[in-house]
Amino acid sequence: MTEVSGQAEAVAVRLGLKAGDVVGEIGYDDDVDHELREAVESIIGSELLDEDADDVLDAVILWWREDDGDLTDALVDAITLLADTGVIWLLTPKTGRPGYVEPSDIAEATRTAGLAQTTTVPGGLPWMTAKLARAKQGRIRR
Repeated sequence: MTEVSGQAEAVAVRLGLKAGDVVGEIGYDDDVDHELREAVESIIGSELLDEDADDVLDAVILWWREDDGDLTDALVDAITLLADTGVIWLLTPKTGRPGYVEPSDIAEATRTAGLAQTTTVPGGLPWMTAKLARAKQGRIRR
């Protein structure tokens, strides 16, 4: 394993993962942040599982670029892999980078998939990081 930068480690810590968590990864390609992946693996104490794994996941790291297809479909597929309290960490290229995804497209796909964006994680990485969780149901508004 290579040395992980302080920025990657800080972002990984902000994901709220802990030792023993089962984390899957979708959308892996040459452009992913390898230091962030290594920092996450160091925290959870195991390798990230690919999308073919049969395990119930505590979290999914979803690398997504503009040309990757339908984001709503990808989010729905990721939900099926999650434990009831599991979350999706959506990573998209920052503004101006190849593969940048419009925030409005992310918001629409998130809502359509029945998710809510709860947090964004700042950091110096070339990827925007957003936490998506199942939308709260059954709240009565007054």
